[in-house]
Amino acid sequence: MDDPCKARQVLGIVGDKWAMLVVRMLKDGPRRFTELKRSVDGISQRMLTVTLRDLERDGIVTRTVVAVMPPHVSYELTPMGRTLREATAPLLAWSIEHLPHIDAAREAYDNR
Repeated sequence: MDDPCKARQVLGIVGDKWAMLVVRMLKDGPRRFTELKRSVDGISQRMLTVTLRDLERDGIVTRTVVAVMPPHVSYELTPMGRTLREATAPLLAWSIEHLPHIDAAREAYDNR
């Protein structure tokens, strides 16, 4: 039997805004931590670190360290991470398309 509690844990990944933004930024291949930090608007260094560790633990990203001085650390999507990116891309596109409507609805609601 499927365990709904386990599914809820996985849905927590999909529902995490930082995780989805990081997955989106990795769509074109490996990126270094500093590149991700610059690309994900509003994320703190600590939150990016926590998010990357969680994604790595869940098998969504891989972390590669190149032994140079200073060490080169990069992150990239795993095959499973790429399928997550494909699955969530329509939701991201919907969000971008409807953002003006959501902003207008929020403003109308707040002005009531």
